[in-house]
Amino acid sequence: MIIKNGQVFQEDGSFRVQDLYVENHKIVASEAEVTDKTVVDAAGLKVIPGLVDVHSHGAFGHDFSDADAEGLKIVLRYEKSHGITSYCPTSMTLPKEELEKIFATIKEVQGMEDGATVRGINMEGPFLDPGKKGAHVESHIRRPDADFFRELNAYSGNAVKLVTLAPNVEGAMEFIDEVHNEVCISLGHTKADYDTAAEAMKRGAHHVTHLYNAMMPLGHRDPGLIGAACDDSECMVELISDGLHIHPSVVRTTFKMFGPERVVLISDSMMATGMENGTYQLGGQEVTMKDRKATLKDGTIAGSATNLFDCMRMAVSFGVPVAEAIFAATRNPAKSIGIYEEVGSLSVGKEADILLVTDELELKKVL
Repeated sequence: MIIKNGQVFQEDGSFRVQDLYVENHKIVASEAEVTDKTVVDAAGLKVIPGLVDVHSHGAFGHDFSDADAEGLKIVLRYEKSHGITSYCPTSMTLPKEELEKIFATIKEVQGMEDGATVRGINMEGPFLDPGKKGAHVESHIRRPDADFFRELNAYSGNAVKLVTLAPNVEGAMEFIDEVHNEVCISLGHTKADYDTAAEAMKRGAHHVTHLYNAMMPLGHRDPGLIGAACDDSECMVELISDGLHIHPSVVRTTFKMFGPERVVLISDSMMATGMENGTYQLGGQEVTMKDRKATLKDGTIAGSATNLFDCMRMAVSFGVPVAEAIFAATRNPAKSIGIYEEVGSLSVGKEADILLVTDELELKKVL
């Protein structure tokens, strides 16, 4: 396939009119390497990488925690149709035997061609702080345990890419010491103060789960996890830009604080995404979704009902520069879980996960 005349997004954040050549779903250097000469005319359109969502529980009526491979396939088809070509299904805090069944479903969707590619699992819980549990069930929270993590990871074929950890709970630092070279440790769902969070980062935890949500606020005398993350130049921070979890001003400010290299846009979507207003489930709890806002019975906000492509567009509508928003939904998440050599930009040798969009970032085609 040859994609001609499009404004192709470059690794420096600029757009340049050029042709892209695709062979066996890889971007190649020249037309001579292409056997299928089908031409896609992208004149007047921007050509950007497929999006990478590293934190999403589900969509379109299904949830990863359902432990239903057929349901997960429906989620993956929904995601790809909305421009998300790489995806990390995300678990909730549940009993071990349930998590084993959930993680095992990953093996049943490998090689699926008509949906987003599963790049790994995001294990959000059960190593959380009950004081900041959010939409997680407190009775299933447990202290960090490397053996517990490894046993669960084995059920997925060692597919876990991210694991959320509250650094202020007993055993957290020892967990970081033992497994930080095996998985990306993300700090979140925690009341941790600045010093505790900074110590966790020093030991090797360089990611934050949905910044601002389920953690202490940034205070001028008590900066907490947010301040520690800003000070750690290696730390990547997830941001839910759905217009509900975080005020637009704070979205803009976060990009200024952390720069274009460290913000990772996520959807944190749940099964209500793409569905009508109604009652749904998240991690075994009832969630009511109305006009994209999903809440538990007590009013706690519970995941989002917005996909990553729409979150990226909203970030731009809030005043985030287009290039920075695209990086935050492509390059940065790919780097955060160690897959940037495969996806996240339109460079020769990478997967040909390609989106055609208008200047207003309206999705026209997923290739």
